[in-house]
Parts: sequence; structure tokens; C-alpha cells
Amino acid sequence: MRQKTNCPIFFSVATLSLILSCIIFSQGTALGAAGTIDQNRIKYITTLLPEKPVGFGSPISDRNAWKKLAGNDSFQKIILDAKKLLQQPIPNQPDDLFLDFSRTGNRTRWQRVSGIRRGRVRTLALAECLENKGRFIPAFEEIIRVLCSERTWVMPAHDAKLTNFNRTSTDIDLGSSTLAWSLATADYLLADKLSPKIRRIIHNNLDERIFEPYRGMVMGKRNKNWWMTTTNNWNAVCLAGVTGAALAVIEPPDQRAFFIAAAENYSKNFLKGFTDDGYCSEGLGYWNYGFGYYIMLSEMIHQATSGKVDLLQNNKAKQAATFGANIKIINDVYPAFADCSIRAQPTSRLMYFISRRLGLALRSWEQIDPVSPSGSLYQSMMYSFPNSASRAPLSQGSSHKAAIRSWFDKAGILISRPGANSSSQLAVALKGGHNQEHHNHNDVGSFVVVLGDKPLLLDPGGEVYTARTFSSRRYESKVLNSFGHPVPVVAGKLQQTGSRARARLVSQNFTDNTDTLVLDISSAYNVPELRKLERKFVYSRVGKGSLCITDEVTFSRPCTFSTALVTFDNWKQSSSRSLIVHDSQKALHVDIKITGSDFKIEPETITEDVSARKKPTRLGINLTEPVTHALVSLTITPQE
Repeated sequence: MRQKTNCPIFFSVATLSLILSCIIFSQGTALGAAGTIDQNRIKYITTLLPEKPVGFGSPISDRNAWKKLAGNDSFQKIILDAKKLLQQPIPNQPDDLFLDFSRTGNRTRWQRVSGIRRGRVRTLALAECLENKGRFIPAFEEIIRVLCSERTWVMPAHDAKLTNFNRTSTDIDLGSSTLAWSLATADYLLADKLSPKIRRIIHNNLDERIFEPYRGMVMGKRNKNWWMTTTNNWNAVCLAGVTGAALAVIEPPDQRAFFIAAAENYSKNFLKGFTDDGYCSEGLGYWNYGFGYYIMLSEMIHQATSGKVDLLQNNKAKQAATFGANIKIINDVYPAFADCSIRAQPTSRLMYFISRRLGLALRSWEQIDPVSPSGSLYQSMMYSFPNSASRAPLSQGSSHKAAIRSWFDKAGILISRPGANSSSQLAVALKGGHNQEHHNHNDVGSFVVVLGDKPLLLDPGGEVYTARTFSSRRYESKVLNSFGHPVPVVAGKLQQTGSRARARLVSQNFTDNTDTLVLDISSAYNVPELRKLERKFVYSRVGKGSLCITDEVTFSRPCTFSTALVTFDNWKQSSSRSLIVHDSQKALHVDIKITGSDFKIEPETITEDVSARKKPTRLGINLTEPVTHALVSLTITPQE
């Protein structure tokens, strides 16, 4: 399977080319026989749009709005930052730096320089809007000329064949689409403060690099970029960038309507990437990113059509919006499933928006102040000016409280928590799933154990991205393959990749005191001798809480078997059949019981380049002799 990448987020998908007949969609969009958007839908949307293009925020001419924003503490540093930029040259970004990825696989060197260059757009535009003295305009126009002279806006990691670099094709990726939205938003905000020449440069580049290629894809005049039909974050991010830019600068209303109608249609693919229970297999970090852009796309269209076209009036979107709250384990700790950081948490502004907009009653999130210059220019403007969420009434009734469990039954993910008045501080995340998820790790049967606010036993999250990460060599990584997860090694083999490697639900029994989940994980292993491999989780809320993991394995002939724990913290063997995992304040006791063989504990540092500050340790619990049948039980309890 060909791997595709994104920045900061990527995933493997096949390049798809769909020939669509006339299919009517739930929100009224339609594709004609030639693959074009239904003209009747475009005509209807045209009637909803204002005469002139509008972006997020208010133009610089609205001095009352900008003076109010200037009084916000978070914006007061922007002018100081912009003054520093006036003294700093724009970093050079030579062709050789772009080619660094194709030579070495390193993504960060180019991305670091590019981020600094592109970040000047936000800082200088905001500073000028706040101050309105004209002193930041020359520097802003200079960065526009520099960015618009780049050979391509596509990122090196997304141009492996260098077709964009060599200008033999013009594709749209995460980098080009979001830069386009930033430039279009800046053009909308600054308007006539900019010289006519600079505005022509912006508009010409948007048309050549973004709008014309996209029109050609939608109209069937050229092959679609793969993200238009994919179901991961690329779809939402690129659609948002293209559509947001179009709505901010394109003059004819019917042309803006075309982009809205296309976004209505193709954004449904993104929602298909969520299971019907709202689970995001890309992980929490990519939910922040992908669903965050879906929210910005929906809000841009909502504002442009005065709420008449609303992408959030969709049950799948509403279910996906609950993921950020439901995936929490306890005390603001979240599982690092997929290519995720162990420090990942929901974005506060995103949680604020969806709770207010959809009435989720997440009071702690609704009380934040979303006004901030942070993030992209368009993101800052969306959250810092009135929007459909800020205009919505505060949630009525009692505040949302985390239930004792979140059961994503379609995805096979269970979060079990102590009761509200329990003395226990032990909570767990248990993973079934399959091994062809978005940003997949081979981790069927993985788990996380949190004590208080500390995940002492965990999934170590993703690695620092290189060319290998999104290539056929992806699972050479010991944090992406099953070696880096607390799952068995069967007959010397790690888990296989693919949708067939899937946890099958054997049984479940959830009560106030105990959650029991039994999974058949045998399909994750390509071992002909394997007759049975069931993993049973029993989580108890009684007393200080506990988690028992029992693997029952049966072979047709004697084979080796082992399981593992993974931690970033300290550990010690407290007896021949137990160990303790601890930091300076908290500890877990692990009691080990095995029938069928003796065992030994063999630690190994996983030396991959992970995003965490230290390397994880894999504690292998290895049976010392081959078995035909064995029971391996690990009982995990808080240690005083």
C-alpha cells in the first residue's frame, strides 16, 4: 500500500479516482454525470452569499473592532513581535533545502525555515490591523513577494517525485492550501492598505496554485489529488484551506458558491473516517487538527451563508465532535494511540467551540476565553471575532460529567474510570481495533494504565517523522510495530499489518463495580500453529482499583510466547513474580501469574526517536520454554 504523508500530520491511503454518476447527497449537493457539481445547488447557494467576498475577522477599516481587540491582553505582544521582525531578515530557503528531504528523508530542516517565513504573514498582518499606522506594510509586502516567488507551495515531504518542484504539475497539499488561506485572509483584512501590485500578486498566485487546479479536479478536467476522496485529516484541512481562501477573495458569488458546493460534497469523505460511535483512529492530536479544520470549514461556510448551509447539521459530525471529551482517561490524561504524543490534549478553543455550538455542556471548556492571536491568521480571526459558537447561549442544565466508562463499540475502544465518589484513582484505556487504521500502529490489544494524573503503563505514542515513517519501511520502527506496545509476541512473531489483524469481541460485561472485556486477538498474528489467543481485561472500581489482563493461548504444537509492559518511568523487580513501576510519587504493583511455563522479565530500551523527552522501556515477560497452552495473568494495582 502506497503511503502518503502530511504535515504536521500524515497517513497512508491509496490514490483513488472515482467516476461518479448523479448521486444526490443528504445536504442537497449533487454530482453530475461528468463529475461536476450540480448547477442547481450552485445557483441556490449563490442566492445566500453576500455580494462581496468575506473572510474571518473584520477588515482593518473597522477600527472599533480592532481597537477592542487591541485591548485584549493576548494581542498586546503582537506589535512587539512584529517590530522584531522588522529587524530580522527573511530566512533563506534555497532549492537545496527543499531537496534535503528527497536526499536524506529529513523533514524538519525545511519545515523549520518555512514555518518562520510563513509565520511572518500572521504577525505582520495582525500588527498592522491593530496599530493601523502603515509601518508594517512594507515588511508584509516583502514576505508576500518572497513567498509568491517560491517554486512551489507544496511541502517537500509531499512532493517525493519532485513534480511540483520541477513545475511539471501543480498539486494541492496541506502546506499550499493553508498558506493560501493565510494569504487570502490577510488580503481581506488589509485590503486597500496594500498596493494594487501586491494584491494582484496574491490573487494571481492563489488562482494559479490553488483555484484553477482545484476547479480542474472538481470538474473532471484533471485527476483528483488523493485527499479529495480520502477519509483522514488531509481531506478536511485541504478543503478548508481551498474553500476558506476562495470565500475570502473571489469576487463573483456564483464562483464562491461552486467552492461551497464542492466542499459540501467532498467533506463527507472526512466524516467517513470516524466510526459511527465517534472514534477517531488517527488519535487525539489529529482529531485536534483534522476535526479542528472541519470546524473552521463549517464555520466559514456558515458565516458566508448566514447559517443556511451548515456542515454541523450532520449526525456523523456531531458524533465526531464528542471524541475529545469521551477519549479522556482521567485527570486530563489521554491515550497516545496512533501517531500521537503522550502529552496530547484537546485544543481548548476547539472544545469551547463545539460545546457552545452543539450544546455539549462542557462547562470547564466553555468558560475559557478563545480570543487569541495564536495559531494561523484565519484561526485567530475565527475565534477572536464573533462566531456561531460565541453567539450561542451557554449550555443549560447540569454540566457534563465524565461517565464511569466510554465504550466505542464500533471501534473496540474502552475507557474505564472510577466512580465519582470512589477512593480509586486508577483508570484505563483498552484498545481492540485493527491494524489498518489511520496513522496505524500494530497495537491490537494494547492498553494504558493511569494512576492519578500519571500514565505509568502506556502506549509510547508516535515517532519523529522521517521518510521511513510513511514508506514501506514504516513498521521497522519499534514504536510503530507491535514490539513497542504492551501486546504479545507469538511464536517469535510480531503483529501483522492490515485490516484482517482485528480484535474480535468475544464478550463484554459492564457493571458499576467492574468492566470486563474479552477480545480474540489471534488474527493479529500470522502463526499457522496458533489455535487460540484471547485477551481478557477486568477493570475493578472496588477499593483502590485494579486491572487484570489475562492472555489465554493455545498452539497446535509447542511454540514460544511472551507479553510486555511499556513505560517511560522507573521499574524494579520486587519478587520473582512481581514488579513495581513508579515515578517519584506514584507506583503500580504488577503481580504475574503464569501456568504452563516459567518466565523471566527482560527489559529493553526502545531506541527509536520518539516525541517524548526520554526513551520508553519495554518490559518483556517471556515464557522460558515453548508451550501448547498457557495462561498469562498480570494484575495491576496501586502500590502504597
